[in-house]
Amino acid sequence: MTTQLQYARDGKITKEMRAAASAEPVSVAQLRRLIASGRAVLPANAKHKKLKAIAIGQGLRTKVNANLGTSPLHAGLKEELEKMEVAVKYGADTVMDLSTGGNIDRIRKEILRKASVPIGTVPIYQAFVGKDLVEVTEDDMFNTIEKHCNSGVDFITLHSGVTKKALPLVKKRLAGVVSRGGSLLLKWIVCNKKENPLYKNFDYVLEIAKQNDVTLSLGDGLRPGCIRDATDRAQLQELRLLAKLAKRAKNKGVQVMIEGPGHIPLNEIEKNVRMQKRLSCNAPFYVLGPIVTDVASGYDHISGAIGGALAAYHGVDFLCYVTPSEHLSLPSAEDVKEGVVAARIAGHAADVAKGLKGARQWDDRVSLYRKNLDWKSVFQLVIDKEKAAAYRKRSKVRGKECTMCGKYCALKDL
Repeated sequence: MTTQLQYARDGKITKEMRAAASAEPVSVAQLRRLIASGRAVLPANAKHKKLKAIAIGQGLRTKVNANLGTSPLHAGLKEELEKMEVAVKYGADTVMDLSTGGNIDRIRKEILRKASVPIGTVPIYQAFVGKDLVEVTEDDMFNTIEKHCNSGVDFITLHSGVTKKALPLVKKRLAGVVSRGGSLLLKWIVCNKKENPLYKNFDYVLEIAKQNDVTLSLGDGLRPGCIRDATDRAQLQELRLLAKLAKRAKNKGVQVMIEGPGHIPLNEIEKNVRMQKRLSCNAPFYVLGPIVTDVASGYDHISGAIGGALAAYHGVDFLCYVTPSEHLSLPSAEDVKEGVVAARIAGHAADVAKGLKGARQWDDRVSLYRKNLDWKSVFQLVIDKEKAAAYRKRSKVRGKECTMCGKYCALKDL
């Protein structure tokens, strides 16, 4: 199958490129060049029928992903579909199904059937579900990857940078390995005394992905799980390896982005972003948070938004949301909403700071309506319309002012 990357390199503009460019501050010709150079990706599996294409990368709007999915302790299809609908309603650009409990194939199928946004998965999770480590074969991993790609998912996370060389490095950490996929693969390596198949047979993975133009998200299996472990040797070794694998993917015509940390203090975010961009020739960068402090349990969506805004300002293209329940429990639909809104605020704040065309104008329109005390128009433009309107309704005022200042409202005409 010809991929979006190959079409772009051949100078051809696809219908997916036109659709994605319509929501961006760049022309379709500019978007084609970004994709051709590997500075942007357009995840679009032809088998995902309801897909509304988007692009992720340099010079484009900062995108937001929402994770959902079941666990072995809590597996309800109806609940996950509700979370997906909430995520999309509040502006998530993509959704990842990370299910590890219940009927995983059916959950993924139903999410794909209902979702118009690109869907991502981590196939390795399903390959390990219900099996002991020694029972999982290399064929199990590759067959599951192929199953996910054939089912219609638009991008997949692969922890191909987790290798035998990481073992002595992660033992020096305070938090060890916090990535589920990274942990599973490291344990598999130790148990089977073999190298990571997703690294050793990376070219085979590329063949599978290329068949349906599935974008690879090279996972940060060794991301730091606390700020003490940030920017350590394990993380940097994996980053250098992922950058090399990304170049191999692009050479094969497979779209690719790189995932990043994780728990990172504010003063190390810029260095991390610049390093990834330099090593990978500006491949799109996808980060979790980053979470900038370890003491915000119950409020990690705020910690993640603080880090996400700074990371996106310095060049991160794709923010994975963090919910209030991060590190504590499977998120509820309300947690999903809070996580998406926080990440969207972070991404938009960065777009404003970067001078992205159209970003500042959105703020200016809200400010004009607020100056005129035109609450109805304000509510139509803000990220969370319902919450803003509910606060206004709570004021129970008859005039245009709110209960903060009442008749002393500073915005009233002089």
